[in-house]
Amino acid sequence: MEDLRSAISFQKPSTEQLVRYPPSPPATENSSRRESRTGSDFENQRSSYDDDGSRSEDTSIYPLPPRSRSDNKVLPEDFKTPDNHVVRDPRLIRLTGIHPYNVEAPLSELYNEGFLTTKDLHYVRNHGAVPRVEDSDIMDWEFTIEGMVDNPIKISLAQLLDNYEQVTYPITLVCAGNRRKEQNVVRKTKGFSWGAAGLSTALWTGVVMGDLLRTAKPKRGAKYVCFEGADKLPNGYYGTSVKLNWAIDPNRGILVAHRMNGEVLPPDHGKPLRVVVPGQIGGRSVKWLKRIIVTAEPSDNWYHIYDNRVLPTTITPEMSADMPNTWKDERYAIYDLNTNSATCFPAHDERLSLAQGLESYRVRGYAYAGGGKRVTRVEVTLDKGKTWMLANISYPEDKYRLAPEGDELYGGRLDLSWRENSFCWCFWDIDIPVPQLQSTDDILVRAMDESMMVQPRDMYWSVLGMMNNPWFRVVVHNEGHTLRFEHPTQPALIPGGWMERVKKAGGNLSNGYWGEKLSGEEEETVQEEPAKEICMTNKEINRAITIDELRKHDGEIEPWFVVNGQVYDGTKFLEGHPGGAASIFGAAGQDASEEFLAIHSENAKAMLVDYHIGTLDGASRAILANGEVEAPQGPEPRLTFLQSKVWTKAILSARKKISDDTKVFTFDLQHAEQTSGLPIGQHLMMRLRDPVTREAIIRSYTPLSETSEKGKLHVLIKIYYDTPERKGGKMTQALDAIPIGHFVDFKGPVGKFEYLGRGLCAISGQQRKVKHFIMICGGSGITPIFQVLRAVLTDREDPTSCLVIDGNRVEEDILCREDLDNMAADNAHKCRLLYTLSQPSPSWTGLRGRMNEELLEREIGTCRTLDGEDLVLVCGPEPLEKSVRSILKALGWKDDDVLFF
Repeated sequence: MEDLRSAISFQKPSTEQLVRYPPSPPATENSSRRESRTGSDFENQRSSYDDDGSRSEDTSIYPLPPRSRSDNKVLPEDFKTPDNHVVRDPRLIRLTGIHPYNVEAPLSELYNEGFLTTKDLHYVRNHGAVPRVEDSDIMDWEFTIEGMVDNPIKISLAQLLDNYEQVTYPITLVCAGNRRKEQNVVRKTKGFSWGAAGLSTALWTGVVMGDLLRTAKPKRGAKYVCFEGADKLPNGYYGTSVKLNWAIDPNRGILVAHRMNGEVLPPDHGKPLRVVVPGQIGGRSVKWLKRIIVTAEPSDNWYHIYDNRVLPTTITPEMSADMPNTWKDERYAIYDLNTNSATCFPAHDERLSLAQGLESYRVRGYAYAGGGKRVTRVEVTLDKGKTWMLANISYPEDKYRLAPEGDELYGGRLDLSWRENSFCWCFWDIDIPVPQLQSTDDILVRAMDESMMVQPRDMYWSVLGMMNNPWFRVVVHNEGHTLRFEHPTQPALIPGGWMERVKKAGGNLSNGYWGEKLSGEEEETVQEEPAKEICMTNKEINRAITIDELRKHDGEIEPWFVVNGQVYDGTKFLEGHPGGAASIFGAAGQDASEEFLAIHSENAKAMLVDYHIGTLDGASRAILANGEVEAPQGPEPRLTFLQSKVWTKAILSARKKISDDTKVFTFDLQHAEQTSGLPIGQHLMMRLRDPVTREAIIRSYTPLSETSEKGKLHVLIKIYYDTPERKGGKMTQALDAIPIGHFVDFKGPVGKFEYLGRGLCAISGQQRKVKHFIMICGGSGITPIFQVLRAVLTDREDPTSCLVIDGNRVEEDILCREDLDNMAADNAHKCRLLYTLSQPSPSWTGLRGRMNEELLEREIGTCRTLDGEDLVLVCGPEPLEKSVRSILKALGWKDDDVLFF
């Protein structure tokens, strides 16, 4: 075990041993192996790049990583996030706010590090929090190989080091979203804005995937290998799959890696174990590896289905939310990278002084291809593609192919001599005479791989904005005695770039000429429909509010809440809020932006003006942004599942079809003894997140579950599918698409009505005695009605009587019919149940027609009591509720006696 522990201690090797070769001959096989498990300190090492960033031509060495920084620390912005244990470099550009951590390096600094990227500037794609793994636990980290195998395996990192040959390969990882910002400028995709630095190269040490799979012995019929990490996310653990024949092919070079540039994997890069899939998009290289599952079908993981796909360009972001079958179509899944290139120098906004008298300028950049293909040609044009010039190409990866037989690097055999595949980026450069730069409008570059696939001129826009690889265009501005260069975009929300400039000027970026008018061409502009802006603030209010002030109002007295950085006092609306006071109390002291904007109508948003009291100051916004967004796990398990101020996860465990468009979704709570905590008559909020944009889809539902049921939550949901006449439901179709075993977030309870039992109700906190319920519902509106009706009818001591009128289109649409019929039959003395159909069959013997005035006047009549002992409960589609409201008002029913769920 001593030998294994040395793999973590990483003693410093000599520069001569690791850089120059032929290396010093090993003393013995065992001593060589021990020596190979040391070495990640690069203080005395140098790469094959000179100090100015240019590549060395000394073929007696192969590149090693440049010196990494020793002064990085946990950054202040991460203190209040789950990543408060992760050391990071402040130079990295955050693309998705503070958390989760998705970053790229400044393009110039990435290029200047050379062929290999330090852990400091390597791009990061995280979907959620980084799992915390202590150094002392690294060797005990375990993963499994399971599924369609004859020999299932459970193996620790220590055993992986002891029992399998280690190899070291240089591999470039590229995010499928590299250069997505360009697509987002043309038309917003569902992905965040990567610049052109969503790629990096490192030396990865580990075990060849094929060696592990051969030990596990895949069964006949197995076709895929699925990977799953330890990063727990809103929709399960991150996972994906590749084809089995790729995974066992040594030419594909797929690794289970435990070192990056000779060091233990950094937390952001999968500490302590990850998959590295060369030549494919970074999304296939699962970090924090826990499971390898051999299967007959591609992964059913949420993130395999709803991420890393190029859908047809005709599909809009709005359409995509309601197309589960399209997302599952493996034809649209991305595996191999496509050929791509970018210009790094001249950098964006770089200026070249003509007074220096330079004869030429060296234009430089990178290129890569996918699937092991080699970039064979890089071309540059100064006249928009009429003529092209060949650039020089340098492949530092080739230097590793020259390593002598038996050479080791960072504990792994370094042997690329037998393999022709290329899994790393290359560099290109071309000297362009300065007079030519003075006379051109732009510099465009394109690359070609060995299969003669060349980068396209025009962008292929798609809903996720992935695999963007049109010609990379740098605009040249001649400003008198200076040339200024302008890249297409800048990453994240950083302004700048010719694409934003052209679009703001009204240019059509998809006109085939980069949005610019050609000589003699009529000006073509794209008129975008202006977004409707709703004012939610009182412009006369000029008050800065601190986080301490806000938190003094986080209870049920003067509840303050925040929307888009503005503070609102909900006190005056507690009684009138349709969702009940509990909704406002649940938001008190919190940032309610996500929920408010996802649920409320434009009218509700406009009402906020009346409740606006100030603006949260900048420091407080940062604190609030890092606040808790999911339920904490306390030392003792909670007896009730729902919490009013934080989201709690439950796992979808079953989906039962009730009718053609209705299903019961069953969720497992956190433990078998836990109840939902939902009062009778109230509802809960369910949240799904778009796996790419993290945009929330939030809707309210009333479960069918008994309030006393433990461990499970059953929710009846009518799924509104797309039809030629209308768009379907975003939430219901998303729920129908998620696989069993994935998470959904819950929060609550909310609602202004609660049935306390035996005729006693609470409405907006005020108790009321009811002798007779009139329950009017339609479609899935039966669910809140069902809760109250069941509570009345299952209590033999409850004297309350009920009239239920349930309207539907056809007989098959009647939900919960068997339960309703049984309860009504058993309680005929206090329950009258009526069904009415708008499109009945000839054999239907019940009521016919819609919920019209004739029906309601006949069955309900005018308001019969003056003491409020009758209460009408209404729940159904908006047209039904609107019609019933009008009819009841005409029949003399007061607003206080009619409650709309």
